[in-house]
Amino acid sequence: MPSGRPRTPGRSERPGWRRRLRSLLSVDSLATQVFLLQALVIFLLVVAAAVALVLQARYDSYEDAHNRSLAAAEAFAYAPGTAEALRSPDPAAVLQPAADRAQRGAGVDFISVLSKDGVRYTDPEPQLIGRRVEGDISRAAAGEAFTETFKGEPHQAVRAVVPVLDGSRRVVGLVTAGIQVTNVGELLDRQMPILLGSAACALLLATGGAALVSRRLRRQTHGLGPAEMTRMYEHHDAVLHAVREGVLIIGGDGRLLLANDEARRLLALPPDADRRPVTELNLGPGITRLLVSGTEVSDEVFLSGDRLLAVNTRPTAPYGGVTGLVASLRDTTELRALSGRAEVARERLTLLYEAGVRIGTTLDVRRTARELADVAVPRFADFVTVELLDPVLRGDEPAGLGTMRRTALSGISDDPPLQPVGDAVRINVTPMSTALQSGRALLEPDLAASGTWGSEDPEGRRQALEYGIRSLITVPLQARGVVLGLVNYWRSGDTPRFDADDTSFAEELAARAAVAIDNARRYTREHAMAVTLQRSLLPRDLPEQDALEVAWRYLPAQAGVGGDWFDVIPLPGLRVALVVGDVVGHGMHAAATMGRLRTAVLNFSSLDMPPADLLARLDDLVLRIDADQPPGADSERAPVTGATCLYAIYDSVSGRCTIAHAGHPAPAIVDPGGRVVFPELPLSPPLGVGGHPFDETELDLAEGSRLVLFTDGLVEDRYRDIDEGLAGLRDALARPGPTPEETCVAVMSALLPDQPGDDIALLVARTRLLDRARTAEWEVPLDLSAVSRVRAEAGRRIGEWGLEDSVFVAELVLSELLTNAMRYGAEPVRVRLLLGRTLVVEVSDGSSTSPHLRRAAATDEGGRGLFLVAQFAQRWGTRYVSGGKIIWAELVPGGELPDEPVVTYVEEPAW
Repeated sequence: MPSGRPRTPGRSERPGWRRRLRSLLSVDSLATQVFLLQALVIFLLVVAAAVALVLQARYDSYEDAHNRSLAAAEAFAYAPGTAEALRSPDPAAVLQPAADRAQRGAGVDFISVLSKDGVRYTDPEPQLIGRRVEGDISRAAAGEAFTETFKGEPHQAVRAVVPVLDGSRRVVGLVTAGIQVTNVGELLDRQMPILLGSAACALLLATGGAALVSRRLRRQTHGLGPAEMTRMYEHHDAVLHAVREGVLIIGGDGRLLLANDEARRLLALPPDADRRPVTELNLGPGITRLLVSGTEVSDEVFLSGDRLLAVNTRPTAPYGGVTGLVASLRDTTELRALSGRAEVARERLTLLYEAGVRIGTTLDVRRTARELADVAVPRFADFVTVELLDPVLRGDEPAGLGTMRRTALSGISDDPPLQPVGDAVRINVTPMSTALQSGRALLEPDLAASGTWGSEDPEGRRQALEYGIRSLITVPLQARGVVLGLVNYWRSGDTPRFDADDTSFAEELAARAAVAIDNARRYTREHAMAVTLQRSLLPRDLPEQDALEVAWRYLPAQAGVGGDWFDVIPLPGLRVALVVGDVVGHGMHAAATMGRLRTAVLNFSSLDMPPADLLARLDDLVLRIDADQPPGADSERAPVTGATCLYAIYDSVSGRCTIAHAGHPAPAIVDPGGRVVFPELPLSPPLGVGGHPFDETELDLAEGSRLVLFTDGLVEDRYRDIDEGLAGLRDALARPGPTPEETCVAVMSALLPDQPGDDIALLVARTRLLDRARTAEWEVPLDLSAVSRVRAEAGRRIGEWGLEDSVFVAELVLSELLTNAMRYGAEPVRVRLLLGRTLVVEVSDGSSTSPHLRRAAATDEGGRGLFLVAQFAQRWGTRYVSGGKIIWAELVPGGELPDEPVVTYVEEPAW
């Protein structure tokens, strides 16, 4: 038997030194892979040890510097006379010589004596005397000694600050001592060559040992790689156990060395046959004589018991270098019996193969039933009918036998006397009821002689027999132990009647079709559930707002729902956020992921973030969702990476639109004259990639402009590239004046494909600008006396707007917000009033400190202002801008108080 191992070349075949070097450096051999792995592990261990030593030495150096600095500072601070010198008229003259001596004696770089507020009395650098030290020394001024690594002027240093106490334990001054950072690492620099040299020696020694081990392993494995060794084992296992021929290996001494399972079965070998002489195995005289002689034969037939065996033998010496014999045995007993049925079996196998290809091409239950009927006619049956339970047709799990409906009918003629498709079929008639109860196929070879078939319907029996139908096999359609329906095979005319062999084939064909029907049923159910889930997660009605006139369209894909979504979110200050997104993929998981992302966008938008910051938060969320997936998750729970999103904020006061996107197509902007542009947005990756910033684009939109947001399913499919789709979208939008609703109709009419392969989301918003007469703005100086003036002017303006009933509440809210901005904010302070559906009061200042709502105690003099604002305002909150923050409150026009105030965004703490 040929060996899978390459033979060792002779002296004349030995490779030269170049080939030996190439073989040694090849990573295909197991020995080289082991050596590289060992070398990598050794290198990592040595590097880790060296790094750990360096870090420990660095830590020790800094720790020693901290201790020395603290000891020097405490010694000088607690020395007799230090406190008295600090109370003298000229502390610097008294303490400077002592500080210089203490510095030299303690081995530190500086010792300085400070006043309580940090002004230097002494310092090694005279130009610093009289200047205040940098850094926070409030802890020492409060009586606490501490050490720190100081970064600043004049030097970065490890320093200690110790208070000087007088006899009454009061702090009268401070002493600071320290060592410059540049001097801390001197010890580490001296140790570094020794550490690196030791690490290099350890690496060389360990690598040399690994090389010796690898060399010995190479000799033992003959330079074979893991793939070659695995392939040799697989070949050995396949030859000896997977083939349907018996294999024997006989040694040169006539003993049995190896026999596979088939050889043991054919020759009835005893369990202890290995290593026994062939003459003791009772193989029969002919086979025994052949195996002992070592003669080479091909397909020689021998009788062994009641079997006829075709035997082939080959000597092993020319292939493996070892004297012996390999024999293969093949059972030929049933060849003649099988030859007569081979053609029928071949035809049946071909039909089963075609059934596997033709049945289940779609995930439609009725279509799959028709495919089953079509594939069996006329090569197996003349007529085929398929009946399915009503729950199966709806995609539900059948709970038992109920109404069964004919779903498919196929035959060699168009007018058989059988119930048409769509009719309810009785299941309490024989032989159908018998087949359903037993769960097995039932054969009626001769319907004319049957005493049970047709007894419930004599007229139908008579018509079928007169038509020529004469044989029937009825088979239950079952999948996962659940009955889905029945399939009936009929033969008529001169076609041979069904027999027992046909029954087995009919069951096999029905079993394959039942799996496809069940898959289609489950898909129908999951599709309906996914559509229901998706529609429940999408917005039902758009919120009322003043900034935009909005219309939308949403169309799920025919093949399965996906993860497209959109939203319109009112924001404070008469602004509106528009969002559209797309989760790649289809099915329940895509719809659920879409719901999570939409909810996250709603939550993040309540924080009133800029679009780029919101997308960054959403990107982190997608990364966390992917990280939560368990290892080995199936394809339905694939990572979310591939989700795209576009987020835009439109301000109806300024007419400015700020846009940021994460891998999503840019929106279309149609000006009032009908000119369509697709703004160039900065490139950005989809959500879930991580590590990439998102940029914003600001656009100034004229009143009446249309902002069109969409997902890629609108402009791209398998028959149309995105450039062609964008051109069609441009043509559909290039008409001045239509409303957003008319725009949606025009776009969907022009671009909607016949069979959408992906979800389509379309959002059209026409811009509005707030009338300048309904806005008011004041620049307020940082002076509390200006509050009353601004309050009065704001009250007059609100009265001019016809909201006299709202003046008192608006003045109260404005007064509280403006007073807080004066006390705790920074310039510039501005007040703005906006009148839309609500009256918006905004107070902005240059500080980023945000308010904190609290309940004041009965004895507190303050703390009730924001609480009053929260009670009178319908909503209030904080949003941050580039120059500070804006505190806003929305009031119900007419002076009505809200039922339940809402705080949109409150940050910890401050006011």
